[in-house]
Amino acid sequence: MFQFFLIVGIVCIIISGIFMGAWVDGDRQRGNFYSETPEDRNFRTRIGLISGLVGIIAFLISGLIYFIVH
Repeated sequence: MFQFFLIVGIVCIIISGIFMGAWVDGDRQRGNFYSETPEDRNFRTRIGLISGLVGIIAFLISGLIYFIVH
């Protein structure tokens, strides 16, 4: 169970980083900002925040399982 929540947390954080544009340089981020509509930007930000929160919660659950069970 620990490994499941750990993998879910890692995958969700990666998805969040992709949707939020955390791993691109400034020129690419600026180009993406000006080439998309506000609706697309809001959708992308919402998906990034939700997956980031799920990832953090999964990390917390895996940490609790690790420290309580082991």
